Amino acid sequence: MAEGTSKKTIHSKTGVRQLHKEFIGKAREIEVAFLLQDLDDPYNVGGMFRVADGCGAKLIVTTGKTPVPPHPQIHVTSMGHHRRIAHRHFSVHEDAAVWLKQEGYSLVAIEIAEGAVPYIEFEWPDKVCLILGNEVNGVYGSVMKHRDAAVYIPMFGKGRSLNVHVSAAIVAFDLRVRS
Repeated sequence: MAEGTSKKTIHSKTGVRQLHKEFIGKAREIEVAFLLQDLDDPYNVGGMFRVADGCGAKLIVTTGKTPVPPHPQIHVTSMGHHRRIAHRHFSVHEDAAVWLKQEGYSLVAIEIAEGAVPYIEFEWPDKVCLILGNEVNGVYGSVMKHRDAAVYIPMFGKGRSLNVHVSAAIVAFDLRVRS
């Protein structure tokens, strides 16, 4: 620790904003969105709004039965971030994928799939939508056929995967900070 540097936690909004400002200046310029396909748990959706805000994403697209705001459990978990991030809902999963492609997004599924590469080895495009599938069944074939790529998170334990919003956070933060 540098001489004269305090070991205290920063609680002031000004102090936190300054730390954020310094870090954001070093982050990669990339447009990030998320496609949440048939998520079951509104708490996961709320967590995704926090992740989206934290990594600077501007859009969450939900499909099928994914709960959407206003929903009391989303409100609790998102801690108000659902009011900061634009969201759009499509009843049909494939319609969302087609619309995102028309909007210029490269679709990258976070999924254990044929041709998937570890997320840390992927060359990220400048405008990307991360596809997150159903907590049990993953990303459906109707959406996978529109993807440009798939990435996965290598696991060190015996589990196959992490919670959906945890996975999104790991990948989204890495793609923003890695040069």
